[in-house]
Amino acid sequence: MNTKKDFKVALVHDFLLYFGGAERVLGVLAEMYPEAPIYTLLYDKKRMRGKFSGKDIRTSFLQKFPKFLRKRYKYLLPLMPTAPETFDLRDFDMVISSSGAWSKGIITRLNTTHISYIHSPMRFVWDANDEYAGQQKKSGVVNFFLRLFLNYIRTWDKVAADRPDYLIANSKYTQARIKKYYGRESTVIYPPVVIRGETSNELGKYFLIVSRLSLYKKIDAVVEAFNKLELPLIVIGEGQQEKYLRKIAGPNVKILGWQSEEKIGEYYQNARAFIFAGVDDFGIAPVEAMARGIPVLAIRAGGAKEIILEGKTGEFFDAATPEVIANGVRRLMENEKNYDKNYIIDRAKEFSKERFVKEFGEYIENIIQKSKCKMQN
Repeated sequence: MNTKKDFKVALVHDFLLYFGGAERVLGVLAEMYPEAPIYTLLYDKKRMRGKFSGKDIRTSFLQKFPKFLRKRYKYLLPLMPTAPETFDLRDFDMVISSSGAWSKGIITRLNTTHISYIHSPMRFVWDANDEYAGQQKKSGVVNFFLRLFLNYIRTWDKVAADRPDYLIANSKYTQARIKKYYGRESTVIYPPVVIRGETSNELGKYFLIVSRLSLYKKIDAVVEAFNKLELPLIVIGEGQQEKYLRKIAGPNVKILGWQSEEKIGEYYQNARAFIFAGVDDFGIAPVEAMARGIPVLAIRAGGAKEIILEGKTGEFFDAATPEVIANGVRRLMENEKNYDKNYIIDRAKEFSKERFVKEFGEYIENIIQKSKCKMQN
């Protein structure tokens, strides 16, 4: 970066509890600003498996709670709006928050520039509000108060979204949601994807999912579809649905849980196609699959529509139900002979890490130059 040595930058991230897409973005930001400390609400060193080791990680007061509460951090939800507001960021000239929920809510000095990279407006209080409340399976009275609380969080989230000086969206889909829920403009900079070239010229042996095992990812619907198709499916990842997925998986479906980056690379290399069923804001894993020349079958919604070119790099289905997904798999198999691995790889390169570093760096440099001009005037 072209910033001066005495120009102090801090990074802020919601949680360091598992390594997913948002954490991959944070990792690249940490490479770009190696001296920047990382502020986060909660940090689980064991579950992060060495990621960000050696970095100056500064946690909120939530880290002082007993371990059993930190592992069940949804019980700390009432305190989360306060946590980012307590970070002491007065020594920094620029703060970059990586936010899917809370970190955009930091409070900075008037002369500190705050840039927030938005992975998603807070899902469970906006577009998934009713779904989240319904999942809690509480009594009518408890549900009433839960909805009141969610309304409070939604109000806080809107106020928090006004605090950054600049907003960056990870996709056009996220950009539209930022405009809808926050009433703010943003710039799209797609997340960084490491493009690896290990490919196989042979037809893959199985279909693949690499994902956090959360409800909104709709992996249970994919598993049910493959139970009916009796085709081999491998699911890699960890999360709240892991036990349930193991329970419903047929003999042709393997739920592998967490795997190392090296192992995941091997599974990508031998995959027939990648399945992406959840409505997500971008989707780094499908691009990682495409970087190996693997076609992607995805729901026709969210960031997937900005990644996949139908009939060329994969196919879409229109609803995350087992029957519709199964039909999508059949269409993809019928079209396999038309996919060009090199074309799919070239498409993935449009979302490369190098492209992100260049775009993000130029964006920050432009802001710094604007600030200098204002000071001179």
